[in-house]
Amino acid sequence: MSVRLATAQQMIAYYNAQDADAYVSLMTDDAAEAVYRGVVVRDGKEGVRSGLKVMFAEFPENRAEIVACYALGDYAVLYEKVYRSASSEPFDVMSIYSFEGDKVSRVEFVR
Repeated sequence: MSVRLATAQQMIAYYNAQDADAYVSLMTDDAAEAVYRGVVVRDGKEGVRSGLKVMFAEFPENRAEIVACYALGDYAVLYEKVYRSASSEPFDVMSIYSFEGDKVSRVEFVR
């Protein structure tokens, strides 16, 4: 398994534990989360941290299940099923992780 893929999977483990601090520890300071080829939804490490904390408070049962994963060069791609609660229908997400060195610089979501 590639190091980048292992990092992306570790981020999902931190996401599922609702540990925003550990999640952003794997990101560059100027990292961002964005809609694929679109608007940035969380800007900078602190923006990602605070945005995740708000989301985790709103959806305390939120979790993502990795269905498939791929790595190529400076990218890791995860196909995930995201569950907001035990009673809600999951939705599919393709997450594209871009790296600078050993840290994630951007995550883009295709939904």
